[in-house]
Amino acid sequence: MADEPRRDHRDIGRELDLFSFHDVAPGAPFWHHKGMVIFRELEKYAREINDREGYEEINTPILVKKDIFEKSGHWDFYRDNMFWFENPRDENETLVLKPMNCPESTYIYNSHIRSYRELPVRLSEFGRLHRNELSGTLGGMFRVRQITMDDAHVFVRPNNAEEELVRVITIINDFYKLLGFAPTYILATRPDKALGEKPQWDLAEAALSGALKKCGIAYKDAPGEGAFYGPKIEVHIRDSQNRDWQMGTAQLDLVMLPERFELSYIDEKGTRQSPWVIHRALFGSFERFIGMLLEHTGGALPLWLSPMQVRVLPIGEGHIPFGEKIVELLKTAGVRIDIDTSPETLGKKIRDGKTQKIPYLLVVGDKEVAEKKVTVESRDGTKGVTATPEAFSEKLLTEIRTRK
Repeated sequence: MADEPRRDHRDIGRELDLFSFHDVAPGAPFWHHKGMVIFRELEKYAREINDREGYEEINTPILVKKDIFEKSGHWDFYRDNMFWFENPRDENETLVLKPMNCPESTYIYNSHIRSYRELPVRLSEFGRLHRNELSGTLGGMFRVRQITMDDAHVFVRPNNAEEELVRVITIINDFYKLLGFAPTYILATRPDKALGEKPQWDLAEAALSGALKKCGIAYKDAPGEGAFYGPKIEVHIRDSQNRDWQMGTAQLDLVMLPERFELSYIDEKGTRQSPWVIHRALFGSFERFIGMLLEHTGGALPLWLSPMQVRVLPIGEGHIPFGEKIVELLKTAGVRIDIDTSPETLGKKIRDGKTQKIPYLLVVGDKEVAEKKVTVESRDGTKGVTATPEAFSEKLLTEIRTRK
């Protein structure tokens, strides 16, 4: 994190042209092009992780009948937080904008009989969700009504649950480390109003705490703060105003999905058994995660996430043709790059580039044109490093690829 005081993500988002909010859609961000670059890069990386770890990506309907949430228990426990309406063309049909992906995933799991050899079945989904948060609680990206969740549901045999949880926690912890976060971990246990019996909760809580200990992660207990259907591990980070927010999560469900949706697999003896279900989110939500990331970095995002990675700065009009060749070279290599051809002074161009938090500025003048090189000004303060465009491109691509 930068030495300067942390700033509100809404100010950073406006200054960097990432997103905006408008009264016509309370609690829902309008993503601008630059903001969508960040969104897509995070989505791309999450997919890489999911592919590596054996997750199968699915997509389920955003508009479903209320019956599914009556079955799951959400209709009783969570109805006030849902957007729902009577179908004006069918008075017997009540529809819900889904607030979570959990129940829908069971229909894909149950689409055929599962063998114990298939488990764990790991289903991932980037789901657009809607939750009817009170208008007075809405705040930038941290509490919204439209949420994009990097969700996953892992269907496991009970004796493999702790091992799978270790994998999930490791993925989450490594990802937050990559971006320089130092989160705290909380184990939230059985609330007063909950599905299932206490012995089931004891088993689930023991599996979660055991996995945290195997990962060597310190955590705090939050008695009674679990979801109504199962205990959970919460990843917490503080924002610029020192407020605590839940981010990623790993929950263990022995009751809601397994029992209410009659999930099963056939074991080695040909007997029908019930799996346990791990609910996992790496970011928590894209909206909150990006807001927190902007505050954490002050908008100076890592190179791989920066909407604009490089800007070429010709000193004069005669240097523009060489600058455009550099743009073509790097753009062909997949780098996000532009060129400042304005008549402003070099000093003004450099200040503008740094204000926009662009990681690398390439100065092109008489010397650079003559030597077929560029002078690199980096956002971290390194100045006057001269390199050929090809050598700089190679260094840049390595930095992007490794996400350092």
